[in-house]
Amino acid sequence: MLWGEAELNATARFRERNMPNTGPRRWGPLMMASLILAAGLMLPGAARAAENAPSGRYADLPGVKLWFTDTGGTGTPVVLLHANTGTSASWEPQTAAFVREGYRVIAFDRRGWGKSIADPVGPQPGSVAGDLDALADHLRLDKFHLVGVAGGGFVSLDYAAWRPERLRSLVVGASTGQFSEKEMQDFAARIAIPELRKQAAVYREVGPSYRGANPEGTKRWIEIDEHAQQPGAPSQPLRTPNTFAKLATVTMPILVMAADADLLAPPAMMRTWAAHLKGYEWATVPDSGHAIAWEHPDVFNEKVLSFIKRH
Repeated sequence: MLWGEAELNATARFRERNMPNTGPRRWGPLMMASLILAAGLMLPGAARAAENAPSGRYADLPGVKLWFTDTGGTGTPVVLLHANTGTSASWEPQTAAFVREGYRVIAFDRRGWGKSIADPVGPQPGSVAGDLDALADHLRLDKFHLVGVAGGGFVSLDYAAWRPERLRSLVVGASTGQFSEKEMQDFAARIAIPELRKQAAVYREVGPSYRGANPEGTKRWIEIDEHAQQPGAPSQPLRTPNTFAKLATVTMPILVMAADADLLAPPAMMRTWAAHLKGYEWATVPDSGHAIAWEHPDVFNEKVLSFIKRH
């Protein structure tokens, strides 16, 4: 076995975590062999994660210099679509977990969000679905899994109806779907909390249990939100309005996932639009607010991975 930097670093990390700091010591053959064995047992997953750490770069696409991250590799691609309050950085809790399961993970900042830069020479404002399709062409993706949460869920449905031949499966989490039907608009009006939209996004999107129990995670969520939509950047419209009739044309395997404590897209609302799909699987994430993938990544990841592995 040849040892390189990754292996030596793994050994050092193991030693730091598991050996008391009692000052300088001499490492005997038995102790060194134990460390090497322990590090070797950790290497397959650690090495894969290190080799497939996401690298960020720009893709010059029509109307936009699109910032995206791509873990690379030969695994089946999974493309992640962030919420209106997020960027590609919102998927930090998912990327490593999906890579460990052998997937190639791709995320991007939508036009006017994060690091993506609209090109005034090109067509504006375009659509997120159009930018996604251009990125898939740029990366020469064949079929891929598509995961969208909240505002990313609007786009995932828009794209699935337009380009069904490119998708292996679709996951929509914590999303109203932005449907045109009066039934959905009336539902949203009935659950609207007065003045909530005037509050900071963290109060309407991140559940109280998470805010109370995880101050560091909440701080990081706020940091990402503060670098989400650029000042003055317009929101891109859907390629075509989302409607119940449009939903009926979406026939690839679909997982609809609701957050139990979501103030914006509660389970009953999501069941209302999901009922117009020809077929779908249903899941919920307990005690989660609208930030479903961020608040309970272990639960979210397990449910998504269990689903996409079958497709």
